[in-house]
Amino acid sequence: MPRSVAQRFPRAGDAVPEARSFLGSALEEWEIADRAEDAVLCLSELAANAVRHGAHDDFLVGVSLGGGCLRVEVHDAGTGVPRVGEPSEDDTDGRGLLIVESLADGWGVTPHDSCGKTVWTEFKTIGGEMQSGVIPC
Repeated sequence: MPRSVAQRFPRAGDAVPEARSFLGSALEEWEIADRAEDAVLCLSELAANAVRHGAHDDFLVGVSLGGGCLRVEVHDAGTGVPRVGEPSEDDTDGRGLLIVESLADGWGVTPHDSCGKTVWTEFKTIGGEMQSGVIPC
């Protein structure tokens, strides 16, 4: 049976470590160890973008597991569409989505006409509850 959890976080400086802790707890409970570090690092990048570029006072982190696929989503009310950057060696930021692209098995953006977007990542995993007959991400 698929599992899912979600939690709202304020757009504030301590939101990123709180979101990391939230995801880490869910992955521990679901016994997902093989992709935990990758998923938590990718969430850090997406949550940091939501804090920096989002709109309104908060953002939502959603995590689901089913059929060998772990999906991590960050919903925010910002209107911008994230893009993979091409930072120079001297740039001090702009590498977050490069990290996501290199670690996740898939990622993307789902725009919402009335309220912002969802940026998601997916990870194939061998841990947790597996469902027969479901194709992994």
